[in-house]
Amino acid sequence: MLISIEGIDGAGKNTVTQRLRKELDCDVSVLSFPRYEDSIHAQLAQQALYGKMGDLTDSAYGMATLFALDRFGAKEQLLAAAEDTSSLLILDRYVASNAAYSAARVGEESVVDWIYELEFERLGLPVPQLQIFLDTDVAVAGQRAVARAADDECRTRDRYERDAGLQARTAAAYRRLAQQEWAGRWIATADADMIIQSVKDLVGEQ
Repeated sequence: MLISIEGIDGAGKNTVTQRLRKELDCDVSVLSFPRYEDSIHAQLAQQALYGKMGDLTDSAYGMATLFALDRFGAKEQLLAAAEDTSSLLILDRYVASNAAYSAARVGEESVVDWIYELEFERLGLPVPQLQIFLDTDVAVAGQRAVARAADDECRTRDRYERDAGLQARTAAAYRRLAQQEWAGRWIATADADMIIQSVKDLVGEQ
């Protein structure tokens, strides 16, 4: 079974993910995207976000393609998890992240359809059973991201993380995706307890 935890930088995705690992009674594993340690496509995207790939980061479609290919590299693991009802794979960001950030950058909803076609249809990635948008206040999330970078000298904020306007537009794009039930079932809330209970209910249905 697959569920994805979505949200802007500093939303608290890792905190919710760790709570789910502790509180669920089934076998739980976590896969975080982008896979900067394992994927050449993710590594190239990361270099672009830190200004080391010329003007590549200026292309929303180019960056979205790199992030999509990163996920494609984990396709076998994702497909296996989607078919296994006895265990849960929690995705810290998934396809909806690409859709939300790309929509926020391009300013056109057509890019959302392009992301769907690219990742779910052409690349054949599985649709998750549940997508959770952690709808944390944008200002609060931004403060957390700044504090996190200050506490860890190796955690310098990248171009997306430094752009407060982009983060706000991305949060709005996530809300639209959730309202439209883009690519399946959604929960949109900042209430961690509600998220935990909803996932427990989903697991109980399997």
